[in-house]
Amino acid sequence: MSSPIVVTGIGIISSIGNNLKETTHALLHIQSGIKPVSILNTRHAADFVLGEVKKTQEELNQLAIADHTKPWTRTALLGLIAAREAMQDARLDLSDVYKTGIVSASTVGGMDRSELFYKDFIGEAQHKEFIDTHHAGDHTEKIAETLGINDYLTTISTACSSSLNSIMFGTRLLKNGVLDQVLVGGSDALSKFTLNGFNTLMILDKEHCRPFDESRRGLNLGEGAAYLVLEREEEAIKQGKQIYAYLSGYANANDAFHQTASSEEGDGPYLAMKLAIEKVGLNPEDIDYINVHGTGTDNNDLTEGIAMKRLFGDKLPPFSSTKAFTGHTLGAAGVIESVFSIIALQEQKLLPNINFKNVIPEINLIPVTQVKDAKLRHVLTNSFGFGGNDSSVVFSSHEATAS
Repeated sequence: MSSPIVVTGIGIISSIGNNLKETTHALLHIQSGIKPVSILNTRHAADFVLGEVKKTQEELNQLAIADHTKPWTRTALLGLIAAREAMQDARLDLSDVYKTGIVSASTVGGMDRSELFYKDFIGEAQHKEFIDTHHAGDHTEKIAETLGINDYLTTISTACSSSLNSIMFGTRLLKNGVLDQVLVGGSDALSKFTLNGFNTLMILDKEHCRPFDESRRGLNLGEGAAYLVLEREEEAIKQGKQIYAYLSGYANANDAFHQTASSEEGDGPYLAMKLAIEKVGLNPEDIDYINVHGTGTDNNDLTEGIAMKRLFGDKLPPFSSTKAFTGHTLGAAGVIESVFSIIALQEQKLLPNINFKNVIPEINLIPVTQVKDAKLRHVLTNSFGFGGNDSSVVFSSHEATAS
């Protein structure tokens, strides 16, 4: 039997905190990062609230300790800040003894700089160094080069399930002996392109989003990055490392129904959750908490609720969406909410679905609305992407894996 995969390092930055400590405090004290727009330069600043990291490009550059001679996008800077925290937390050994890689995710990539300079690109091109930062993989390459990760790197972009898929792929690299330790996660920055695109789809809420509430009107966009260091348990124990959680189950499924909507029966979400739980050898009733995708859109919350009822029946565990804290961080959402799930495991507390008041009549489900003590052994987190690319991951406590 192969050694279990464990989380030995965590790094995160979002609208509710610049590191793991600040993030944990904000979650447990119900401090949302959804606020009026002050960083993104958009004509819609007065129309929407966003989950911004309240730091300018220069302030992020300083926090990231980035090489100022290189062209850095906001996505890459956010990623570097979180990735460095995770590596330092795990005390990663980058010597030749261990093969180290990074699997990162993004949907927006370097759009924040591209939209700023695109007119210049087709003219005098005074900022031509930013042309090559547009693609999704630029942030991965910058992080790997800065942090000295040389053995393996790749980028995943599967819409809003991107960073859960990066976690799954990194796990497979460890299980197949390709790597000994891997940094997995993702980063996405806010941009006018993103805001305008989701506004065109008419799925943005101008007020604070209300996941799983009857009055929901759409999502709030956010930005951020998070990374986990994954290793095989035997190596982590040998090096005396802290183990935050076990990555015990994972699955990806495709709804194959519509470019931006789940099927009425939630086939993709249902299969992703079902297969992830089965991979651990558990039954649905063994799951103690679900950090749901819960975007606050009409389609997602209804179909995700239908999928959960299909799978769990009348034994649905406590669940909540945490997107009213950070906004929807797109490609980074899966790993940011994985960190939240691990915090729930570590603290043995259920996290609240803030802004909820009234049930959706079709599903009649009530999420957790306050921070609550709970006995948590297995936690499920969901991320569902456009195109029907749906993923679920199970994190387990040491107690649960030892029993």
